[in-house]
Amino acid sequence: MILIKTLLLAALLTLSLSANEKVNVNFSDLQINDFVKLVSKTTHKNILINNKINGTVNFVGTAPVYSDELIGILVSVLESKGYTLIKKGSIYEIIRSSEAAKHNAKVITQGKHLYGSLMVTQSVHVKRENVDLIAAKIRYLLSKTAKLMTMKESNTLIITDYPKNIETIKRVIKDIDKSYPSIVKMIPIKHANARKLQTRLVNIAKSIFNQKVLSEAVKIVFDDNTNSLVVVGIEKNVARIEELIKKMDVESYVSKGVQIYELKNSDAKTVATSLNAMIAKQAFRDQSLKPNISYNDEINAIIAIGDPVILKGIKAIIDELDKEKYQVYVKAKIVEINKKDSSDIGVKYGFAVGSASSSGIYAMSTNFGDTKKSNDAYNILQKRLGDITKGTISSALALGATIDFLEENGASTSISNPSILCVNNKESSIYVGRTISISTGSFANSSGIASAATTYKREDVGLTLKIKPRVSSNDKVTLDIEASLENVVDDGSKNATGQPVTSKQEVKTQAILRHGESIIIGGLVKNSQRESLSKLPLLGDIPWLGEWLFSSKSTTDEQDNLIVILTPYVIDKSANLSRLQKNLGMLDRIQKEYNSEVFKRLEEERKKKTVKKEK
Repeated sequence: MILIKTLLLAALLTLSLSANEKVNVNFSDLQINDFVKLVSKTTHKNILINNKINGTVNFVGTAPVYSDELIGILVSVLESKGYTLIKKGSIYEIIRSSEAAKHNAKVITQGKHLYGSLMVTQSVHVKRENVDLIAAKIRYLLSKTAKLMTMKESNTLIITDYPKNIETIKRVIKDIDKSYPSIVKMIPIKHANARKLQTRLVNIAKSIFNQKVLSEAVKIVFDDNTNSLVVVGIEKNVARIEELIKKMDVESYVSKGVQIYELKNSDAKTVATSLNAMIAKQAFRDQSLKPNISYNDEINAIIAIGDPVILKGIKAIIDELDKEKYQVYVKAKIVEINKKDSSDIGVKYGFAVGSASSSGIYAMSTNFGDTKKSNDAYNILQKRLGDITKGTISSALALGATIDFLEENGASTSISNPSILCVNNKESSIYVGRTISISTGSFANSSGIASAATTYKREDVGLTLKIKPRVSSNDKVTLDIEASLENVVDDGSKNATGQPVTSKQEVKTQAILRHGESIIIGGLVKNSQRESLSKLPLLGDIPWLGEWLFSSKSTTDEQDNLIVILTPYVIDKSANLSRLQKNLGMLDRIQKEYNSEVFKRLEEERKKKTVKKEK
């Protein structure tokens, strides 16, 4: 039935074609292979079918079409199935659309107008724009199976596609590949530094002109031979740059590039070193823009020479470095505690005196902090010194009372009570001791007899305390502490050399303390022997006989612990120092009141215990 339908349709097309070269086409559910055969017979074209193409085709025609248009209809039908038609001599061949470029699609001369239904290859020259950018923009206009290649060397596109698509692409390229005439203008610079001005203008041009649009881009080149700026771009953009140059090309004075910054809180040499180290790490495209930093010790000032814009940044850095620094006021109390005497007092009054740990921190446990918080001394201290001691009032009073109690009972001796004001992150030191002379040699005369001329060197023997504070907040400070103690063990009378012999002990530690909190540094121990004589009254004074019969000598090993009590107070402003001194004076007076009450209560408790034991 299908064969009969095909033959009848072919007969009608043939009769119509011979009459007026037009064909009436109207069919439905016609197999594609049968349609190929119909077109071949109607147009008298030889068509080679290498692949079986499944599917049917429907065409509703209300008016006759030219016979040549049947080829176009066939190409459209084949394209929908992924195939196309290629002419090879007098034969048309059906091939896959994606392989059209490999099957010698007809090459049409560049610039020639295209027509027809078959895929062709043509090169399109791009005159002004970058060929790769054009290819990216027109790629969506290609058919699904078309091929596109760019040739950067000649700025040319090679396209294999249907003629109508290629013509559309050519028209689009013509519209976007427009000429933007650029001009070149040389603008002499009269007053400003042309190289610096060029750097600024390049940055400005990037901000006001869209750099992604080639026609908008402006190039600014410095010509050192004429001290001019060469501006390249479209006329309106060049005019804007020229207008900016007229406004920026003003006479400048050396004073604008020199700034003197007097420092209030920091050392000029230290700040200058930090600034030069920072500048050395910066990369300057124009080395003439690199600032020069020096300092003056006499007025403690930084001298900066450079571009005013850069100097503004340097000033901001100097302002940060020259902020008022934290200071730490450290009260030190150096006390020597006799181990035996303090133990005897502890037994007598019922408390443990203390011991030194391996880290050098001296622990002291007493009941001196057991007073009722309702006592007047404590309340006064709480109200009037709360902002100074920051909640450490009770422990501070207890510690002070302990040390004073031992000293009052002869178990301790206060060596020194120095105070030192430290700058944050700067090491400060305290020395308490004496200086001794040590012989270093003597001169001999020509006869070999030693001359009376002897050389000596002076050596410090005593306690050296070094403190370096690091403030983390106005309520907390880290102390790096180093304490060393040197003692004279032998003044030279007990050895053959006649030279003094000294000993040295050191303690290094680190502590994190709150404002007004105390730490006790121990571990500095001095051992000695004490000889004592006991005798009967009168009888013991009898020569020889009294010494042997009525008196006795004993030797006792003594051990003295040298402890250092440190209490830091953080000062964020210099104005607070005088206020702190006033409050610390008040603290000393209240400590005496506190001691009086505590010592009285402690003595009463001791008497009660004694009475109970006697009963």
